[in-house]
Amino acid sequence: MAIFKQKNNSVVDLSKIELPKHVGIIMDGNGRWAKKRGLPRSAGHSMGAQNFRTIARYCSNIGIKYLTVYAFSTENWKRPMEEVSALMKLFKSYLIEALTDFKDDSIVVKFIGDTTAFNPELQELIERTERESANRDGMVLNIAMNYGGRDELVRATKNIAQQVKDGVLDIDKIDEQLISDNLYTKGQPDPDLIIRPSGEYRTSNFMVWQAAYSELVIMDILWPDFSTNDFDNALEIYSQRNRRFGGI
Repeated sequence: MAIFKQKNNSVVDLSKIELPKHVGIIMDGNGRWAKKRGLPRSAGHSMGAQNFRTIARYCSNIGIKYLTVYAFSTENWKRPMEEVSALMKLFKSYLIEALTDFKDDSIVVKFIGDTTAFNPELQELIERTERESANRDGMVLNIAMNYGGRDELVRATKNIAQQVKDGVLDIDKIDEQLISDNLYTKGQPDPDLIIRPSGEYRTSNFMVWQAAYSELVIMDILWPDFSTNDFDNALEIYSQRNRRFGGI
């Protein structure tokens, strides 16, 4: 069945667009959204979390196979303690809701990043969310928390170096596939499309290795205002790209 979405005065027919298998979203602009409205930054993060649920479910419904969202970076710990604390409370609230909110969905939830930095209660909720969704057969949703692309590569390098040191890996066997197999996204295709709302022209340490050939779409929309219609527009832009992967 064709899926139609209204775009300005024209219609985007998603049935005629080759959908990307894997989409990454840098969920940016929550703080600025709140500031524009005279609200505390925590209010922007709360609205952003609500929108995340809407977009994640929409991606699942239209047939996206993998979705990776950038929720909290390794650099975000540098923010004011009040904001970090509010984010931790929000993550806890979201995870509790997710255990029931996505219960009837087919979405498989995974977390990428060093989750050992979170408090034990949050870690337990993360493990429970992954465990209870593991046997679903739908879209894989990667939530990047305490994640950084460079940190991920350091972790992978240490894992590989340890294997060489232990004598279970010949150094000549190290290749691109081996590095990919030591990343958080092992077994998943690299993102075809990365969307960054908020108008910032950088990827901010997001999927440094995996995004080598990803198509990047920048949208001048703050994340809480990012709609399913905006997502469709990004898909249409992606469909018009000529992906050569270094060739002609």
